[in-house]
Amino acid sequence: MELRLFNTLTGRVEPFAPQQPPEVRMYVCGLTVYGRGHIGNYRSLVATDLLRRVLRYKGYRVTEVMNITDVDDRIIKLAGEAGQDLRTFTADHIRSFDLDLATVRMERPEHVPRATDHIPEMVDLISRLIARGHTYTAEGSVYFRIASFPEYGRLSRLDAAGIKSGTRVDTDKYDKENARDFVLWKAKEDEPPWAQWDAPFGRGRPGWHIECSAMSMKYLGETLDLHCGGVDLVFPHHENEIAQSSCATGKPFVRHWVHVQHLLVDDETMSKSKGNFFTIPDVLARGHRPEALRYLLCAAHYRSLLNFTWEGLQQAEAALERIQGLAVRLHEVDGDGPASARVRQVVERSRQAFEAALCDDLNTPEALAAVHGLVAEANALLASGEMTREGASMVRAEVEAMDGIFGVSLPTGEDRLSAEEQALLDERQEARRKREFSRADEARRRLEEKGIVLEDTPKGTRWRRKR
Repeated sequence: MELRLFNTLTGRVEPFAPQQPPEVRMYVCGLTVYGRGHIGNYRSLVATDLLRRVLRYKGYRVTEVMNITDVDDRIIKLAGEAGQDLRTFTADHIRSFDLDLATVRMERPEHVPRATDHIPEMVDLISRLIARGHTYTAEGSVYFRIASFPEYGRLSRLDAAGIKSGTRVDTDKYDKENARDFVLWKAKEDEPPWAQWDAPFGRGRPGWHIECSAMSMKYLGETLDLHCGGVDLVFPHHENEIAQSSCATGKPFVRHWVHVQHLLVDDETMSKSKGNFFTIPDVLARGHRPEALRYLLCAAHYRSLLNFTWEGLQQAEAALERIQGLAVRLHEVDGDGPASARVRQVVERSRQAFEAALCDDLNTPEALAAVHGLVAEANALLASGEMTREGASMVRAEVEAMDGIFGVSLPTGEDRLSAEEQALLDERQEARRKREFSRADEARRRLEEKGIVLEDTPKGTRWRRKR
């Protein structure tokens, strides 16, 4: 099936077509490391991770770059207040970012560059813009002249009347109503020496927008297949990336733009002042599994608002329980014989529905419906006794392939109980045999504290780990 994605630049769903298939060159705007990322950041990042997985599922070879912004207005201000230089201040935040990426089971991009490691590339890119006549200097800083790029505003559907050509802005972020010439290189005498570098056009430091252009083109070339990020980055950041990159190279910068909608918390914008600002450690501290958070972040279509609630997270936990419970039961099938025609039909129908949903602009709600449809039908086949080992293997292989996209970590069947856990399980079984139900309940409770969930079935007691 053909993969179709919404392209922000054209405003329509269209076939995804990389320049040199099966190679895909993909850039994702990562974190600005002035503090720990929140779950809204990871709504966008998990969506792009899912896109990466879908591309590989479709047979593409992906080279992904996800940047780390470790110099901008806020970072310099906060580092100065902390009495630290950039490297020292951002070190802990970068470690936290790496940990959170692993916690939500994101695949590691091929390149994760830091902005401060790529100042020479930024200086070179600005020099090319100066040579082509797209800049001017004011008070020692270098600005991009948006009037030199007639296509400015196309990505964000910006009304040309709202562009204030000839006026300029030094701040990294600004409102759509204030589209002005943006800074490429800041000569800021009031900023500390550790936030400045030498350049042919004077000592200073890069503006935010030039960083992503320089890093993306270093690793992916002058025209990218995919550029992804949150909708909040469309303007000014991505609009400015297009302008400076296209003007420096004379080539289209990105073929396909993918933007992810915002995350709300209880139908409100997330903010610390409202008390609804949550990081991944905040979620885990409430006893929730990272897989459940990832499941919830994937459950809504990436172009729809996602409303995060604790009840919704509990529902995600329950949905995972159903999928993982089936995976455990499939390991226990011991019937001989070939897979039945019904099993083969169920697997094939589920596979086609799953792929069709993903190819339809990453329709994750429909893809998850295909997963749960397979789970329900497989459970019915298990109950009827129609499932053989071969059939169970086919179903499990399909569930694992689906999990390869959603990344919620199915049980492997290779887990083992520790000696203490096995002793508690044995104690519970012995207590049940003797009808000492209070002692059996206490053993179950202690196992649950250790993350072991028990399920009593006609074939005996099953166990699995909470994940």
